[in-house]
Amino acid sequence: MNTKKIIPIGSDHAGFKLKEIISNHLLKNGYEIKDYGSFSEDSVDYPDFAHPVANFIEEKKADLGILICGSGNGINMTANKHQEIRSALCWKPEIAKLARLHNDANIIALPARFISENEAIECVNVFLTTEFEGGRHRKRVEKISC
Repeated sequence: MNTKKIIPIGSDHAGFKLKEIISNHLLKNGYEIKDYGSFSEDSVDYPDFAHPVANFIEEKKADLGILICGSGNGINMTANKHQEIRSALCWKPEIAKLARLHNDANIIALPARFISENEAIECVNVFLTTEFEGGRHRKRVEKISC
C-alpha cells in the first residue's frame, strides 16, 4: 500500500481503540486520514460519526472509508441510509474482498467487539487494495439504489 489516498474514518466509543490502531497502520503505509472521531471511549452515538464519513465519500473527497462500532451493524446501517453509499459489514478478509469485487462497496464497517486487531487490519488492507470487478456485477450494483 504505497498510494497516497485520503481515508475518512469514524467510530463510536466501542470502536475507538480499533480506530486508533487502524489509523496508525494506514498512516505508516502512506495514507492520509480524515478522522471524524470518536476521540475517546466515552459513550457516544454511532450515527454522529457514520454520517460525516458517508458525506465525505458522497462529496467525492475520497473513494473509500472506514467505520467501526461494537457490532458493526449500527454504524453500517446508518451509512447505508446515504444514497451513494454501499457500506459492507466485514469480519473476514474474504468478505472484504468480495464486498469490493462484486458489490463495489465504498465503506467497510468493522465489528470491534468481534474481530481481532490483526483481522481488522487485514480486512482494511484487502478492502483498500481490491478493485471493483465490474462486468455482470455492475448491473446488480446499479439496481441497489431505488
